[in-house]
Amino acid sequence: MRRIGGRDIVAAILIALLAGAIFTSAPLQTLQGLSLDILTALRGKVVGERRDPATSPVVVVAIDGETYETPPFKGSPTQTWTREIGRVLGSISDGGAKVIGFDVIFKNSIEQSEIPFGDAPLGARMRGFDRDYLIALRQISDNGKLVLGEILSNDHPEVPYRAQRLAVRNNVRALNVHTDADDVIRRMPLSFSIEGKPVPTMAVELAARALGAKVEMAPSGAAGLSGYAIPSTVPNTLTLNFRGLSRDVPTFSFADLRACVEKGDRDFFRRAFEGKVVLLGTVLNFEDRKLTSMRLSGGYDGTPSARCALPAAAGTAQKARSDVAGVFVHAAAVRNLIERDAVTELGFPSRTLLTIAFAAVIACAAGVFAPSGAVIAWLGLTIAYAVAAVGAFVHALALPLTEPALASLAALAIMIGYRFVLADRDERFLRKSFAFYLAPEVIETMVASGKMPALGGEMRNVTMFFSDLSGFSSIAETMTPVELVTLMNEYLSAMTDIIEGHGGYVDKYIGDSIVAMFGAPADDPAHARNAVRAALKCHETLAELNEGHPAFAGHGLSHRIGLNSGEAVVGNIGSRRRFNYTVMSDTVNVASRLEGANKYYGTAIMASETTMAQTGDSFAWRELDAIRVQGRGEAIRVFEPLAETGAESAEQAKVAAAYAEGLACWRAREFAKAADAFVGVAEVDPASALFAKRANALTANPPPPEWTPVNTLEGK
Repeated sequence: MRRIGGRDIVAAILIALLAGAIFTSAPLQTLQGLSLDILTALRGKVVGERRDPATSPVVVVAIDGETYETPPFKGSPTQTWTREIGRVLGSISDGGAKVIGFDVIFKNSIEQSEIPFGDAPLGARMRGFDRDYLIALRQISDNGKLVLGEILSNDHPEVPYRAQRLAVRNNVRALNVHTDADDVIRRMPLSFSIEGKPVPTMAVELAARALGAKVEMAPSGAAGLSGYAIPSTVPNTLTLNFRGLSRDVPTFSFADLRACVEKGDRDFFRRAFEGKVVLLGTVLNFEDRKLTSMRLSGGYDGTPSARCALPAAAGTAQKARSDVAGVFVHAAAVRNLIERDAVTELGFPSRTLLTIAFAAVIACAAGVFAPSGAVIAWLGLTIAYAVAAVGAFVHALALPLTEPALASLAALAIMIGYRFVLADRDERFLRKSFAFYLAPEVIETMVASGKMPALGGEMRNVTMFFSDLSGFSSIAETMTPVELVTLMNEYLSAMTDIIEGHGGYVDKYIGDSIVAMFGAPADDPAHARNAVRAALKCHETLAELNEGHPAFAGHGLSHRIGLNSGEAVVGNIGSRRRFNYTVMSDTVNVASRLEGANKYYGTAIMASETTMAQTGDSFAWRELDAIRVQGRGEAIRVFEPLAETGAESAEQAKVAAAYAEGLACWRAREFAKAADAFVGVAEVDPASALFAKRANALTANPPPPEWTPVNTLEGK
């Protein structure tokens, strides 16, 4: 997992804004419709929502293929069907239907035919043919139970012929639908302006009459019906909710109903149509087919209802199709209004904000995880969001689905590209640069810290670690080259593992010496503590190697370690063709001098006051002296780490107390008292023995008044 910085967060937000703006823009508005299609399909597959057709407030009377193949309609033009249509409609009305709507338009009457027939036009010879039909229309219309349909258009309007309009007293409403840019019907208009006044469409009019209420139309296009505020994200439209995929709409074949009229079965009409909204329309395989939100899931041309007189035609089992008969679009709209179940969509601002937010989350994930992990995160979050969206759609709330999914996928790809081109460029360079001379865990820590060293050098607060084997030259003279190399490899490997295990970086090996630093290249606020712990562990490990490792047997190796903390220049330093990651400053020189100063005091580890101060109370220390090293005029107080706080032995505590007493007397010019304090532990502590000798010398020959308790060391 990668640490994400402020620059990455800003990039993620900008990428999310760009992706969200693109995928919710007008040119990609079809994605909003596609979300409805996918949600409809997922809801149908996951939830099912199969409802009992008997509970449907809407039924369809279908002029279907069976009607065209059944006498007396077979082979007859539809203009000659009007008398039979009037009879069937009368029976439906008498059966208790609330209202009947026409999704078919008879633009012409056979009485208007001008085809010659003998010595007169056919229409003249057929005069009065539609009388019974028109009387039926008038009677049903006067009872408020009939609405004819028309298609409004400036170029090719389709309206019922004049006699029908007069018969129904102009109870005619628009059958126009709202078609999206991809030729899919997902919404239904609520009204049209006719002569400056809003007039409800067919579906709204039928629902209003069924509910016994008036439609309330606002100038903005908002509408209400019987206390139901019709949701209208697109002004003056209703978003269709195809719950049940239209297979829960009872459908009656017109041919069977005509035969039922002949049979005189009034009870059948009462059972089938009492309290229902009835839509008369064509249900054919190739005429008036509409693509809707059910195009992905597949919709149905209703459910065949019980028969009255004719046997069911063979092969009438319903199959899902990508398109449905247009009458079922109106049926869905009427049912949505009656049951208050129209889809509520988010407006453009909310949809855009949600898309941007989702894209931002994925962009941040792409900034944190590796590409494969980011893709998995996108997939998981998208699935989780889709589940939530389907759950909301069950309750008729349509959350955007395709826009967030695609915008987040685009944000994912752009963020990965951003990381590859910009954000991770330094990281890749550093991994490559340090791969062969830096511990992998240190590289990971350095990268995760987000603080990369500036190539060419930068100031960092570090702790320098210098170690050197005591008297190694004389030991090396007694060994063969193979033995020497084996010994050195074992020693350097053991010490290096400890240093790197505590977050240090080995700068170089100089013979048997080790130069290391803590706090660079990986940023480490506890670099001083880690350096001291590493020094104590190195000293302990060397003792173990002397006792148990064959290569060390008989040599009794000992080393000296110098530690100093302070500002230093770290970076890639060298020529243009070849460079090393190293460190330069006075901090380095002082650490080197402290390593050498150990031999004056007989100690193994010596640290400066700055290192001691940065470790806090983590260790037990004893102050050794104030010294002035070669090449530096300022005195340095130096300390020896004894152990972790509370882990020092009783003997260490005793020696440290006596030494502290002697050092205080020494600095107070009480040399005799100092000598007494140091002599008490001189046999077990070389540093105390050194001070006892110096104190006795000054007791015999007191120093001048300007004397200061600073030991100036000669040599390195």
